[in-house]
Amino acid sequence: MNIGIFSDTYYPQLNGVATSIRTLAHGLEKKGHNVYIFTPWDPRTPEMDEPNVFRIPSMPFLFLKNFRAGLLCPPHLSRKIHSLNLDIIHTQTEFSLGFLGKFISTTQGIPVVHTYHTMYEDYVHYIAGGHLITPEMAREFSKFFCNGTCDVIVPTKKTEDLLLSYGVTTPISIIPTGIDTSHFSKENFSEEEILELRHTLGLDSDTPVVLSVGRVAKEKSIDVVIKALPDLLQKIPAVRMVIVGEGPEKENLESLAKSLGVEKHIIFTGGKPWTEIGKYYQLGNVFCSASVTETQGLTFAEAMAAGVPVVAKNDPCINNIITHNVTGLLFEDQEKLSQLLYQVLTDESLQNRLSKAGMETMKKLSADSFCTYVESLYEKILQSGNRPEKVAGPIIPLVIGARAAKKITDYPRKLVENKFHYSHQLAKILPYLNKNK
Repeated sequence: MNIGIFSDTYYPQLNGVATSIRTLAHGLEKKGHNVYIFTPWDPRTPEMDEPNVFRIPSMPFLFLKNFRAGLLCPPHLSRKIHSLNLDIIHTQTEFSLGFLGKFISTTQGIPVVHTYHTMYEDYVHYIAGGHLITPEMAREFSKFFCNGTCDVIVPTKKTEDLLLSYGVTTPISIIPTGIDTSHFSKENFSEEEILELRHTLGLDSDTPVVLSVGRVAKEKSIDVVIKALPDLLQKIPAVRMVIVGEGPEKENLESLAKSLGVEKHIIFTGGKPWTEIGKYYQLGNVFCSASVTETQGLTFAEAMAAGVPVVAKNDPCINNIITHNVTGLLFEDQEKLSQLLYQVLTDESLQNRLSKAGMETMKKLSADSFCTYVESLYEKILQSGNRPEKVAGPIIPLVIGARAAKKITDYPRKLVENKFHYSHQLAKILPYLNKNK
């Protein structure tokens, strides 16, 4: 099969969507398929990019640092897409590149599958502080986008229930995102290598480390873990929290840490390349997350594959991999968190039991199984003959009106007016997108 994956986020950005796409693309290529990834250009893109990745001209996303929004699909890339003879389109985000994928689907009659990664109602605070886009608007938009596809892939039952509550009527397939467990295996790293990394961060070989990996954002609830540190430090004064990742919440978390008097016990490493993430997991004596906005919980799975005991806020998205006191420890309220962290950090037999159980569980959530299920879904859709009716459209599809993009960049205070200008531009292609259902 010739498969086109369209996403507004991909490497060098570090997040669960990028990881999921890379895992899927590599797995499908191993099965003999041709996979082409279309994503916005990023200034951090390596000079030698992956040969199957095509970058769309982009601009910085106004409200979220380090994210990009696609602009116009240039003529040479438009011709390239047409020449690939795509059998199926797989959109991974709902914005500029997602609309580009759906546009191509309708103008070329190609079936489109969508993976719903993000619960947008929990992210509206990024857009003008939540005053411009409401949770209800986010729900309606998600319903609109998903109902314009042949099938929607979700990683958990929690996400399926969410979309059904929105009114999504398109078939929904639950396919947990697999991970390449070998990338995180302890055997990949020597004791000397980990010790050297610890020393570069000012950690001794025996410093107890509470680890956080992922985007440093409000919805990740890293503040909940930081608030547990004062009580934990009274019992284990040497403990440190290492936060690996980048994001807009760093300054707020630093201020919180200072107000609690724990700033000297927290280390922000910043974002790290994918090739190094496996090594950074080995810093942790315990991995901790209080996020309840996940759809797939990849960092939990990665920590378990790395053999790091997990303490997490109880949430349906991780029920398939974490059972309390078997493969990890779960907490319901803030008061219990420091107690559980102390328990893991001081009980070696508990550490070993949770570590071993976590690694065994992750062997069942393999990347190969994930790719096989997605491949089967593609084949099922193609065999059904369920294809969108071709609708005539311009050869060079509009992703975001260049004039609107310039206005948003130059005049942030006129955002509301520009929103309607953008809506007017987008309205020109919505008839094509609605034909996909």
